[in-house]
Amino acid sequence: MTHPSRPDPYRLMVIEDDFELASLIGDYLSKHGFVVEIVADGAQAAKAIVAQQPDFVLLDIMLPSMTGMEVCKQVRPHYTGPIIMLTALDEDMDQMLGLELGADDYIIKPVQPRLLLSRIRALLRRVQTPLSSTLLSTPMGEPYKDNNTDTVQVAELTISLRDRIVRQHGTQLELTTAEFELLLMLAKEAGQVVSRDLIIKQLRGLDYDGLDRSIDRRISRLRKKLEVPNQQAKIKTIRGKGYQLCLN
Repeated sequence: MTHPSRPDPYRLMVIEDDFELASLIGDYLSKHGFVVEIVADGAQAAKAIVAQQPDFVLLDIMLPSMTGMEVCKQVRPHYTGPIIMLTALDEDMDQMLGLELGADDYIIKPVQPRLLLSRIRALLRRVQTPLSSTLLSTPMGEPYKDNNTDTVQVAELTISLRDRIVRQHGTQLELTTAEFELLLMLAKEAGQVVSRDLIIKQLRGLDYDGLDRSIDRRISRLRKKLEVPNQQAKIKTIRGKGYQLCLN
């Protein structure tokens, strides 16, 4: 799979010690134009992700030598690309922890190839054709945008759309792809309440079922990164309605 702005296919790293499943996923994604590398060991995968910087990582939780959770935690400071975790149906706590550690999404086993492909494509579209351009093309709310520099400014936060960098008081924040898109979505409607349903629809392509807590955990992680001592939280939770990025 290629994107109009890049001639080379996307490089995916599948980290899975079940050889049959890894081969099935690898073959399916390869048929759809991806270059796939399979790694079966957690410690090896952590080194490979940082060294090779693949476009996408599909990460199983249960791995030899290092769990998927440990891999995610170790690589996140050095890798900002999308990570989808593979989890068993009865591993609810693992799903939560994975999102807390920086995973962008999760897929429940047994893997449905078409669903996996659609999730991967959706996340890659946000990276290569950023949600920024989609959000900023419609006047929902009034973010502060400099049309010459492709920058969104909300109080002390500066969001660069071109290089996908966020600075707070001039200091660059280390955000994952999912965190960047979430912050940008809130910045688009700064000062207004954004519903959980809309966030899930935009960021995961799913309708809110009343049970999905993945966005709550992502908000919590993002809120911690925006924390400034002796100041109120930058992102407010409006009970029963959604979330609001404060204008000051």
